[in-house]
Amino acid sequence: MYLTLKDIERVAKAGHDPQEFVTISVEGNKIRFVLAVREWDLGCLFHDPETGKCMIHDVRPLICRIYPFMVSRKPLGVDGEMPFQYKGQELWLYYDEGCPGINAEEPETTITPEEIAELGLEFEREFERTDMEGLARLIDRLEK
Repeated sequence: MYLTLKDIERVAKAGHDPQEFVTISVEGNKIRFVLAVREWDLGCLFHDPETGKCMIHDVRPLICRIYPFMVSRKPLGVDGEMPFQYKGQELWLYYDEGCPGINAEEPETTITPEEIAELGLEFEREFERTDMEGLARLIDRLEK
């Protein structure tokens, strides 16, 4: 799960050391930051296997706030997909059918297509601003 600098900062300010939850991934000529996983089952580092809950829910990364949805700038070839117009942009919205909250009779929360699109575009903006120099500056600020 990709992390933005804002994600890293929020989680760090909640008392977690970035050296323990950030993994660096090289993709082509880009460096990406990824949420670390537990070694024993490759599960999310912040997922409590006993309770099934997220231990950082209040400060969880943006990509986690978007889940079980996904926003794309192009169609993925899924049956029945249709573009969604949002602020003059054509987007495609998808969801994970395996998520137990999808189509629940009494959903815990509801979210509109506009809110999904906005979260997706926010992630895209923040993700593009995330780089090694930014992480180094963030670490320096956090250590002061």
